[in-house]
Amino acid sequence: MKPLVLTHFTATSCIGRGLDATLEALRAQRSGLAPCGFERATLDTWIGEVDGVDAEPVRADLHDFDCRNNRLAQLGLAQDGFAEAVAAAARRHGAQRVGVFIGTSTAGILETENAYRRRDPQSGALPAGFHYAGTHNPYSSAAFVRAFFGLQGPAFVISSACSSGAKVFASARRMLAAGLIDAAVVGGVDSLCLTTLYGFNSLELLSPAPCKPFDTHRSGISIGEAAAFALLERAPEANEAPSPDGAILLVGIGESSDAYHMSSPHPEGLGARLAMEQALASSGIGADGIDYINLHGTATPSNDAAESCAVQALFDATPCSSTKGATGHTLGAAGALEAVIAALSLREQWLPAGINTTEADPALGLNYQLTGGPARLRTVLSNSFGFGGTNCSLLFARADRALHGGASL
Repeated sequence: MKPLVLTHFTATSCIGRGLDATLEALRAQRSGLAPCGFERATLDTWIGEVDGVDAEPVRADLHDFDCRNNRLAQLGLAQDGFAEAVAAAARRHGAQRVGVFIGTSTAGILETENAYRRRDPQSGALPAGFHYAGTHNPYSSAAFVRAFFGLQGPAFVISSACSSGAKVFASARRMLAAGLIDAAVVGGVDSLCLTTLYGFNSLELLSPAPCKPFDTHRSGISIGEAAAFALLERAPEANEAPSPDGAILLVGIGESSDAYHMSSPHPEGLGARLAMEQALASSGIGADGIDYINLHGTATPSNDAAESCAVQALFDATPCSSTKGATGHTLGAAGALEAVIAALSLREQWLPAGINTTEADPALGLNYQLTGGPARLRTVLSNSFGFGGTNCSLLFARADRALHGGASL
């Protein structure tokens, strides 16, 4: 595939607002997880809650979109000069030539939970001020971002469980390759809600302690929330000025659907392996050319074991870790958040540790990083796998590696 440039990116999660705070937490190996104190959730678990999400409503002209999920999106869009970068892209290409592709799992379902608690006791009618289309409807996430920037290009949401925020990169790439757009705002946003917390609790997947991906004593997930975004544009052609050497490129994408089970992965990681193989093949980079893998790494026994099988089938001692010990599992936003972490790692030449993990499970056979540090990173693979066997792997590279490193892109 022809590479795409991440001309701008940003992330907001429980470890901080924006790239500087995110990088600082990763370098300090500091987790943002805390005992669950989410309103009405009486659960013995830890969560990754973003401070101050409800402190500011969405912009006044977007009132019908007001909900926790879109407030979190707005908070994320305000970081790192991202809004200004999108505005500049709209001026360069025209508002109708910038697409919006957002991943989410539950969108603003919390707004519906609250609305049902305020139903009319006689008629059962929902409150008059409840706007399903702008809040709970999954498309509301993309509609909000599109309206926030005044964009007029194609927009849609992917809701494929925990691969949602990664698969938007693939959708945007297809639109760019088809010539339908010239730039794309891609990302993921998912916020805490009772449906998610109690749903995963009913599946007995919540850990009573901060999650420990790939640890011998891992016991389940810690749910988090996040908003992460990137601006994608085409890489320069050979006869144009090249991207700066430090620029981050999306050079490979792999998608698969093994449909093994509604909530359990294929035990040998079949779909995960297929997604990683496709990402490698589409980039022209061999498995031995990958410097770091950001694992999906949910910290459940079966998910980590299956992903380990897939990684071992393709790679030989490639350094890897899961950053969910820092951020929690941000569900529909996880793919976008971890894509941004991958890009940040490449930009800063920093290999993230698997925070909270203290005893990497030797049975999994991975070169799992318990300590982070400076590293020569030219390429990073980021994995995102969701319920139902929907899988996506994204391969990022520094421009100097991608354009001069011998890969056939």
